[in-house]
Amino acid sequence: MATSVYPATGGMVDNTSAAKFIPEIWSDEVIAAYEKSLVLAPLTKKIAMQGKKGDTIHIPKPTRGVASAKAENTAVTIQNATEAEVLVTINKHFEYSRMIEDITNVQALASLRQFYTGDAGYALGKQVDDDLFTLGKKFGDGDGSNFITSATFYNDASTGTTVYAADQIIPADVFEDDFLRDMVQKLDDADAPMDGRFLVIPPALRNAIMGIDRYVSSDFVNGQGVVNGKIGELYGIDIYVSTNCPTLETAAQNGATAGGIIRGAMLGHKDTMVLAEQQGVRSQTQYKQEFLGTLYTADRLYGTQVLRPETGFMLAVNG
Repeated sequence: MATSVYPATGGMVDNTSAAKFIPEIWSDEVIAAYEKSLVLAPLTKKIAMQGKKGDTIHIPKPTRGVASAKAENTAVTIQNATEAEVLVTINKHFEYSRMIEDITNVQALASLRQFYTGDAGYALGKQVDDDLFTLGKKFGDGDGSNFITSATFYNDASTGTTVYAADQIIPADVFEDDFLRDMVQKLDDADAPMDGRFLVIPPALRNAIMGIDRYVSSDFVNGQGVVNGKIGELYGIDIYVSTNCPTLETAAQNGATAGGIIRGAMLGHKDTMVLAEQQGVRSQTQYKQEFLGTLYTADRLYGTQVLRPETGFMLAVNG
């Protein structure tokens, strides 16, 4: 015990001497695990709404103008268009909760809490990515009901790049370089900027493209380490791997001859979708005397929407 006589300060209670009374902070651990679990969210346009009221964001979506020839001695051509907007509803509130009884809190190793914080971050991160992948149902002319849209394609072994429909894809319809180049052209035709493009693929597709010689050469893959699922770059597009890629058809649902599970890869641009966050990851604990335990909850409030549906595509692949 340290002592001192006032006004000397040698005996002050500080964070070092009172360390046993300072509770461990869960929030930082949850946020770290949450950010580590995200793949698609960092590739998406973000809108911060922290501290703001309301449940809907109105994003103007003006129509592009055109250049008009100026004739001599004539007035300029006036352009006018009724501009559109995109509505983002903040309606996704997800939580992760655990009740830890006192006896468990006393007897369990500290690693129990570390597991819960990591698990909370993973669960919330996976939910955000799942919601963003689901927006693929609104690409092209999609109404959000399913992935059968004008913007979902697969590589037919006989005819090449083909609009996806159920019960059609067979094991022979493998991913090929020609197919990827066709999809890159679709991004080009949609005037998607060259920077900010991404392709998120399921593990099975990574396995397939690793067998294409040019895709593992230094010319096509930049030799970069894995960063949140990133495995390299092809044709100026960052390639990521995610186990969250949606299942378009299970093997039982696929009525094609010898057809198996069909997964969806997502090709797009940073402005294709928007993620509006009104409340970031928050961790709270509360002692519940009636249960002699501590209630731990992590939650997040956000909204997602398609901003430029013409720049997003789903690739149906054997999964």
